[in-house]
Amino acid sequence: MASYDVALVLLVDPSGAILLQHSDEHTSASPNQWSLPGGHLEPGETPEEAARRELLEETGLTAGKLHLLWTGPRPYEEGFPHTVTVHVFRGTTDARQKDVVLGEGGAMVFVPRHEALDRELAVSTALVLPLHLDAA
Repeated sequence: MASYDVALVLLVDPSGAILLQHSDEHTSASPNQWSLPGGHLEPGETPEEAARRELLEETGLTAGKLHLLWTGPRPYEEGFPHTVTVHVFRGTTDARQKDVVLGEGGAMVFVPRHEALDRELAVSTALVLPLHLDAA
C-alpha cells in the first residue's frame, strides 16, 4: 500500500473567509468536492515548504506566517487505497478573490466562514475545518 505525506493550507482573508478549492471529476482524491489547497511533499521538502509551494502553484498566492493546525492520518474514504499523513497549516492573507489565480481544480474561492461547512467537503477538510472554526 502506498504511503505519503500531503500539506494543506487553510488560508483566511481579512473578512474571515476561507480559501477552498473545488476539485474536478478527474482528481484521484475526493472528486467534485471542496478542499483546502495543497498536495504531496516533494523529496527533501518539509511539510511547510510543500504547503507554501502548493499554495503558490494552485492559487498564485503566498502566505506570511503559517502555523501547524493539525497533523495526522487522512480519514478513511471508500476506494482510496493509500495511507496518507496530512499536515494542515493555517495562515492569513490580505489577498482578495480577484488576486486568486486558478492553477488547479474547477474553482478556488474564498468562502464566508458561516458557509464553509455547507459545502460537500473532502474528508480531510471536513475533519480540520471545524478545528479552525471552533478556535477562531
